Amino acid sequence: MTTDHYLSAEAPGAEPAALPTARAPGTPLHVQGALLAPLSGVHGALLAPLSGVTDLHMRRIARRLGATATVSEMVAAEDFARGTEEARLRAEGEGVLPHVVQLAGCDPRWMAEGARLAEANGADVIDVNMGCPAKAVTGGQAGSALMRDLDHAERLLAAVRAAVSVPVTVKMRLGWDDATRNAPDLARRAERLGYAAVTVHGRTRQQFYTGRADWAAIRAVSEAVAIPVVANGDVAGLDDARACLRESGADAVMIGRAAVGRPWLVGAVAAGLAGAAIAEPDAAARAELAAEHYEGLIALYGARMGVRHARKHLAAYADHAGGLDPSERARLVTTTDPAEAARLLRRAFEAPVARSAQQAARPESQAARPATRAA
Repeated sequence: MTTDHYLSAEAPGAEPAALPTARAPGTPLHVQGALLAPLSGVHGALLAPLSGVTDLHMRRIARRLGATATVSEMVAAEDFARGTEEARLRAEGEGVLPHVVQLAGCDPRWMAEGARLAEANGADVIDVNMGCPAKAVTGGQAGSALMRDLDHAERLLAAVRAAVSVPVTVKMRLGWDDATRNAPDLARRAERLGYAAVTVHGRTRQQFYTGRADWAAIRAVSEAVAIPVVANGDVAGLDDARACLRESGADAVMIGRAAVGRPWLVGAVAAGLAGAAIAEPDAAARAELAAEHYEGLIALYGARMGVRHARKHLAAYADHAGGLDPSERARLVTTTDPAEAARLLRRAFEAPVARSAQQAARPESQAARPATRAA
């Protein structure tokens, strides 16, 4: 990601409005006029932005299978505004509604320009990244490093809000470290500027992804603002989602790493939270979805880059499917031949089904075999 220059001279624009009356925590995700229409739902489940992972085709699949919304990979605002190909592909959203683009940077001018371009290219919602803990991002004073200087973070939020007419949201962590858990303050500032919702990952930046996400700590944000709060971190299924909502007082959950290799998971959790029966796809349907994802990446990036980009997904699909031995898995994630990858991917899902059928048939064949008569 290109490191944006730190421009502290940017003014935040208009004076912030008065804080809305705080809502009761745990109320359903709601619509505030037309502002939240693209993100409306009832205790929804969203696919989290994962850099290098939540590509266009993963988002399409997750949304089609019931995810409340999906968020693009993190897009470097300056790179996007300058027209780099990688940033453009990360921000692609054709066939995904609502189309949510997450922008990262530390320069209000570039963040505003990136937001304007994303809106012009069809984004329904702009999300501002203030939660990425990666050193390559925080070293440039972007991502969760912005939580170390809330005044500058507010200037950046104001610049993005003023640049577009679509809803704007922000994703953050609990704070930079345990000594500065300032997410409620940042959320209030975003709310005053007219932000539509906030997402909070239940760890500090210094925790990275160690330990367990502190869902209960997100409650301080839920109680500080009237806009919807989305809780993120370690939600791996419906039971986790229910516990997270209960402890955090949030309106929705966001699922990230648990959905890699299982893009249908987010929709299944959303259905469960809405009281509907969870009907995850069977092995044959999962194989078709994995193939669709792989073929889509080849089409999007071209064969050479598409194969490389797909490797993390291929490994995750194979691990969840369980049908490949170690040597086959190694070939799947190292081959540069799309045809071989597609064949191995199908085998990953088909082999366990075949083994189960053989095991089920074995007792029947044994029962049908005539008993051996003693001599």
